[in-house]
Amino acid sequence: MKKANEYDYDKIDIGSIFGFTKILSIEDMDNYANLTGDYNPLHCDEEYALSNNFKTRVVHGMLAGSLFSTLVGMICPGKKNLYLTQNLKFKSPIYPGSELIVRGEIVSKIDSIKAIVINTQILADNKIVIEGEAKVKII
Repeated sequence: MKKANEYDYDKIDIGSIFGFTKILSIEDMDNYANLTGDYNPLHCDEEYALSNNFKTRVVHGMLAGSLFSTLVGMICPGKKNLYLTQNLKFKSPIYPGSELIVRGEIVSKIDSIKAIVINTQILADNKIVIEGEAKVKII
């Protein structure tokens, strides 16, 4: 098992940026569909996606959005977190095989509850495809 980082609240600075890259495959999409039961043809049927003016099947937005859980749970703050909220705005389709840059920038801290606010983004081809904000309590 991979080891999560262990940032303490007072060691996390506003303006810090954390991230990683990931490529989601057709197999990842099929596994996600099987896990969740979301077999929408835009995600699972190549012909359907092509007939609706997409280049190929489109990655499930929530599959890509779940990468923010990796960002928070493994990178910053890592082990010492309790995920409070995450909002998402899906801006462009993501295609399997695209290299995704998953990043978060610490934009503020809430001292009273030892929580951080993270501006979250996923980029593909230097374009923001998902953006949002997370609030995470440091335990």
